[in-house]
Amino acid sequence: MTQSHTPVLEAIVLAAGRGVRFGGDKLLAALNGAPLVTGALAAALAAPVRRVLVAVGDDPRLVDAVQAFATPDRADRLVLVPVPQAAEGMGASLRTAASAVSAAAEGVFVFLGDMPTIAPDTPVRLAAALDAPDRIVAPVHAGRRGHPVLFGRAWLPALKTLKGDEGARALIAAAGSSLRLVEVDDRGVLLDIDRPEDLARF
Repeated sequence: MTQSHTPVLEAIVLAAGRGVRFGGDKLLAALNGAPLVTGALAAALAAPVRRVLVAVGDDPRLVDAVQAFATPDRADRLVLVPVPQAAEGMGASLRTAASAVSAAAEGVFVFLGDMPTIAPDTPVRLAAALDAPDRIVAPVHAGRRGHPVLFGRAWLPALKTLKGDEGARALIAAAGSSLRLVEVDDRGVLLDIDRPEDLARF
């Protein structure tokens, strides 16, 4: 990829978790009058991507919430990806959604469904730093690495083999010089919701 090339990118939103620490139904919790998951969906759709693949489990209410968000102007870019083994953990969601990524995609963002306040400029800056197929690009704020993480297409085979509940953490740890960290003025890359009291931060 050259600097003048605009890569073809897609995004994954992980929304199949049960939110055990939250007490269940985390992604359906109300935030600013809408289900929590819609914040992540909006952030992913605002990114420079062609499609947003939403990994969902077997909760029909969450599926309904995603479909309700898929207004006519968004419907062609928002794709539901059922995860039959969702109970296995984040690895199952990632490998299932990664298997649905288009062959034309040069990279894929991974957004977490419980991180609703990613600034629109952050994914744009990450995309600008994707300069090779084996690159992983992640945001850093206040000295801490956050989300979303952008994986070059060379990482798709590894994403398709993930298991358990660790997600892609091991891939990032093993990336070495292929990992590029981008400093952002966006505290949203660190703000996730684990427990009901966390909602008060937003």
